[in-house]
Amino acid sequence: MLRKRRSVERRLETLNKIRRDAGDLEAWQELVAEGEADDEVTRFLERVESDLDKLELSLKLAGPDDGRNAIVAIHPGAGGTESQDWADMLLRMYLRYCGEHGFEVEMLDHQPADEAGIKSATFIARGDNAYGYLKSEAGVHRLVRISPFDAAARRHTSFASVDVYPEIDDDVEIEILDKDLRVDTYRSSGAGGQHVNRTDSAVRITHLPTNIVVTCQNERSQHKNRATAMKVLRARLYDREMRKREEEQAEREGQKMDIAFGSQIRSYVLHPYRMVKDHRTGVEVGDADRVLDGDIVPFIEAFLREGMGKAGESAAV
Repeated sequence: MLRKRRSVERRLETLNKIRRDAGDLEAWQELVAEGEADDEVTRFLERVESDLDKLELSLKLAGPDDGRNAIVAIHPGAGGTESQDWADMLLRMYLRYCGEHGFEVEMLDHQPADEAGIKSATFIARGDNAYGYLKSEAGVHRLVRISPFDAAARRHTSFASVDVYPEIDDDVEIEILDKDLRVDTYRSSGAGGQHVNRTDSAVRITHLPTNIVVTCQNERSQHKNRATAMKVLRARLYDREMRKREEEQAEREGQKMDIAFGSQIRSYVLHPYRMVKDHRTGVEVGDADRVLDGDIVPFIEAFLREGMGKAGESAAV
């Protein structure tokens, strides 16, 4: 309730600011008519336009889960070291985005690959509307570059998938039966100290009816890892049910709804030219390095403005 209240208060603050500015328009019009304060009027209008954009975006974040924290999972596609390195680049991009926008990050699972990159990574981004913003990143991300791992310096195409789920509070009931779970324990990999690496503290939980698999190895205790893995499992089951309901509603209303989970949503090209293009909204950014450093705001804002209903229609196959 406090989170919802803060969100509403921010919207009201922006709206009241715009109302005050609207009341000043007549005075600005008189100054313009007298040929005065042209530069000041330009700055005033730019500020009003920026405030309107902020209000419009905040109103787009009106989904039932948009205000929740986000659980983000990154997995490399086929291709070995190339894709594993690309998955690690995406992880860095999202961690930088979260840092720049004040989201608190907790790493739940991080499995380094043998040569370079990661086998998988899962983290929680905590903050106002974290899920509302990051949900736009779910899908397959494609990278084209000259491979740093190829002695012949050939161009390679790599893929990695990003899954985003809302973190579910305890007040949301998700029924999970013990008989539907297979729990495996194993030793954590990578850095973590002697205790982490020498005990079977890592946990892998398989939900047998859906074949959903979640892992957690970042905590020192098996008990904590299991609790965290269960939290991720609840979020994935909740997300699965919400997607199912959306599809059923679209069917009843006669709408063609391409949720196309796993479809390619964005291409990052580093050779022979440098560009990042979102296939859903058509937004292109020429500064690929800036995007990979965490500046994904243009893609997120375009996704929110266009609306989730149209998000999958133009996705590349």
